[in-house]
Amino acid sequence: MDAITIKNLNYAYPNGHYALKDINLNIKKGARFVILGSNGSGKSTLLHHLNGLILPQSGTIEVFNQHINKKNLKAIRKKVGVVFDTPDDQLFATSVYDDIAFGPRNLGLSEPLVNEAVEKALKAVDIVKLKNQSPYALSLGQKKKASIAGVLAMNPDILVFDEPFSGLDHGSIEYLLTIFNELSHKGCTLIITTHNVDLAYSWGNECVLLKDGEILEQGSMHLLEDSQLMTSSHLRTNILATLFEETPFNPRTIDDAKALLKKYMYTERN
Repeated sequence: MDAITIKNLNYAYPNGHYALKDINLNIKKGARFVILGSNGSGKSTLLHHLNGLILPQSGTIEVFNQHINKKNLKAIRKKVGVVFDTPDDQLFATSVYDDIAFGPRNLGLSEPLVNEAVEKALKAVDIVKLKNQSPYALSLGQKKKASIAGVLAMNPDILVFDEPFSGLDHGSIEYLLTIFNELSHKGCTLIITTHNVDLAYSWGNECVLLKDGEILEQGSMHLLEDSQLMTSSHLRTNILATLFEETPFNPRTIDDAKALLKKYMYTERN
């Protein structure tokens, strides 16, 4: 079953420049989907269409067979939650708690249900101790967690993240990936935009490559092993694919690569 179906989507700025050109895309329910491209490729513009932040100028987008249009916006935004690349664009309340509570309150939930949703979201991203703090007093990593919690509290079926790894250190990235994996195991459809090829390769199971607002290629993560395609996308080839290019091995993660090398070295010694 498709979570999102996009047909012949186009979007042009007032100056006539097309940010998206004839986009056709299917994203399966439960996918870990990656939108890849260099700066200016149309990643964020496409992402902002997925819950109606930008409405289609031409073409159609369906979320679980429901069209994205002005009439359906409230229903669509219950199903699709978006986390922006810059947390300060999303955080605005005087406390982390009230920021996270905004969405459930806006959905019309009773205060006991709002509190339940907020506490659950705080625990999911491990920021319970920060709930009474001002969002503006948090570190970047904590702000990103608070932004994610604000979306989780609305319990959407689809979660969309714009450049989620931007500006984070290795530890924060690893923790964020843990959150993503837990959500994926629960059946959520996860969509991220990124230009970080290595993280995309190790985490995703489907991807699309954008260039100048057009789809260059779409398919499995093995696309990221194609050096010519990656050069055309103005992205570098995945580092693991490059390192193991002349071998029969195809590790997807650093841990997989370590295990293969250990096994190979043990075999050679014996």
